[in-house]
Amino acid sequence: MNNRMILAMFLASTLSASAQHRMSIEEMFKLIDKNNTSIQAGKTSVDAAQEGIKAAKSQRLPDISVQLSASYIGNALMTDRDFTNAQNLTSPHFGNQFLLDVQQTIYSGGAINAGIRMSELRAKQAQLDLTLNEQNQRFIALGQYLDLEKIANREKVLKSNIALTQKLIENIKEKHQQGVALKNDITRYELQMETLKLNLTKLQNTRKILNHQLCNTLGIDQTEEIDPTDDVATAVFNKDSEDYWQQTAEATSPQLQMVAVNEQMAKQQEKLAKSELLPKVAVVAQNNLNGPITFELPPIDKNLNVWYVGIGVKYQLSSIFKSNKKLNQAKLQSKAASEQKAVAAEQLNNNVQAAHTNYLQSYVELETQQKNVQLAQQNYEVVNNRYLNQLALITDMIDASNMKLDAELNEVDARINIAYAYYKMKYITGQL
Repeated sequence: MNNRMILAMFLASTLSASAQHRMSIEEMFKLIDKNNTSIQAGKTSVDAAQEGIKAAKSQRLPDISVQLSASYIGNALMTDRDFTNAQNLTSPHFGNQFLLDVQQTIYSGGAINAGIRMSELRAKQAQLDLTLNEQNQRFIALGQYLDLEKIANREKVLKSNIALTQKLIENIKEKHQQGVALKNDITRYELQMETLKLNLTKLQNTRKILNHQLCNTLGIDQTEEIDPTDDVATAVFNKDSEDYWQQTAEATSPQLQMVAVNEQMAKQQEKLAKSELLPKVAVVAQNNLNGPITFELPPIDKNLNVWYVGIGVKYQLSSIFKSNKKLNQAKLQSKAASEQKAVAAEQLNNNVQAAHTNYLQSYVELETQQKNVQLAQQNYEVVNNRYLNQLALITDMIDASNMKLDAELNEVDARINIAYAYYKMKYITGQL
C-alpha cells in the first residue's frame, strides 16, 4: 500500500468521523425548537396574535378624523323660477375647509371588551397550537431517534451472530476434512451467513433512511450521521400509577386546554352577538372652519367657524329582527363547545389509560423476551453439542441458530419499546 492510498484512507476516515453527530434526546429537542420550519411558523403566528391584542385594545381610544380642502368657486347665477332674468353674482373664487371630528365611545354593549377578550383567547390558542406542534414534532423525532438506537442494537446482535456463524462454518469445514461432516452442511451454513449479511445490509440502509428523515426534522445537514448517546435500553423509568398520569393529563394536556379555550371563545362570541341588540353611546365633538360663506347671496368672502360637543346614541333597528338569529346561533355554538370539551376529556382519559396499560405491558414483554433468550441459548448449546457428537442434523442446528437470533432481536426491541411507551405517556400528557 503506497503513501497516497494511506493518505486517502486517513482523509476518508477523518471526513466520516467529522460527519458523525453524537446527540442526546435533550439536545435533539433543542434543535427542533430552534430549526424546525413548522415550529418557526407557529412562533410567527403567536407574535401576530399578540399584535392582535394591541389592535383590539386600541378600539378603546377615540376616533379622530381631520379633513382639509381647498377649492375654486365659480360665480353664482340667479334666475327667476321660469329661468328668465338671469343675473350673475360675483363670488370669491378661493374656497377652504378645515373639519375636525372626534368620537369617544363610552358604551358599546360590551362589544369592545368582548373583542379584546377574543383577541387574548386567539393569542392563547396560537400558543397552544405552537405547544401541540412542538409536542408532535418532538414525538416524531423521538420515534426516529429510538428507531436508530433499536437498529444499532440489532446490528450488534446480527454482527455477533455473523461472527458465531463464521466460527461454526470453520468448525464444520474441519469436520468435513476429517470426514465426519458433509459438504452440504457447509453449504447450508454459508446460505445462513448470506442471509445474515443481507439482513445486516437492510438494517444499515434503514438506518440511512431514518437518519435522513431525522436530519430533516431537526433542520440540520442531511450528511450528518446521528449517533444516539442516551442509552434508553438500559434506562430506568418511573412506574407511577395511572391516577398520577390521569391527574397530570388533566393539568397539562394541550388538547384539553385547547378545547377549554374554544369554549371560552364561543362564550365571548355570544357576548358579541348580544351587544348588537344594545345601543352604542359616544361623546362627539366637531369643529368646522369653512370659507367663504356661500349660503348668503351674494357670497361673503369670510371664514365661518362652527363647533359643538355632545352625546351621540346609535341603534340599529334592524338588529331587532336580525341579531336575535345570530344570538341563537352563538348560544348553540357555545353549548356545542362545552359538549366538545367533555368529549375531549373522555378521549384523553381513554388515551392515558391505554398508554399506561401498554407501558406496564412492555415490562412483561421484556421479561418474556429475556426468558426466551435464556431458553433459546440453552437450546442452541444442547443442539450444538448434539451436532458436534453427530446426534443432530444440520437443519436442527440452523433452526436453533434462527431461534436464538430471533429471541435476541426481540429482546433488544423490547428494551427500546419500554422507553417508547414511557415517552408516549409524556407526549399524551403534554410533557414531552
